[in-house]
Amino acid sequence: MVEFSQSAQSSYSHQDYSPRTPIEGVEIIQLRRFNDDGGSMTELGRITGGLLEGVEGFEARQINYSVVEPQAIKAFHLHQRQTDVWYVPPSDKMLLVLADVRKGSPTEGSVMRIVLGDCNSRLVRIPPGVAHGCRNLRTEATSVIIYFVDVQFSVGDDCDEGRLPWDHFGEEVWDVTRE
Repeated sequence: MVEFSQSAQSSYSHQDYSPRTPIEGVEIIQLRRFNDDGGSMTELGRITGGLLEGVEGFEARQINYSVVEPQAIKAFHLHQRQTDVWYVPPSDKMLLVLADVRKGSPTEGSVMRIVLGDCNSRLVRIPPGVAHGCRNLRTEATSVIIYFVDVQFSVGDDCDEGRLPWDHFGEEVWDVTRE
């Protein structure tokens, strides 16, 4: 077995690849992507009677498409009633940051970082009271978010979209992990 120098040994650690404890109510749903010599297709979801299959009790009321500029941070959104189900195409790469701000939740105060896209096809369910935002990790191209919601967008007194500052959970939450 090789021994390391004193300076290397004092800084040495193992990368932790174990799964992180998820925020209560957050679901990550792996999707199937079908490829052939002409391209690919990903089934985002089957909707029956307004219910999105595979996402327990979620009735889709609106589907949105959002474009995020290179390296831009869009955060933090917060809803009291609305559940979001996010999808980022495999060709794009987005850092999704989730933070549980629900008073009394078993995971109150927890923060999760999830990379979406980047050759993966999956949905992420974001329940009400979980602050969410994203950073486009691509340096020279836009990235896309397609998301289902169970509350239709509105303005005025019925608006369910609130905000927290982009750095509410610390600026470092948006940093690329260097390990």
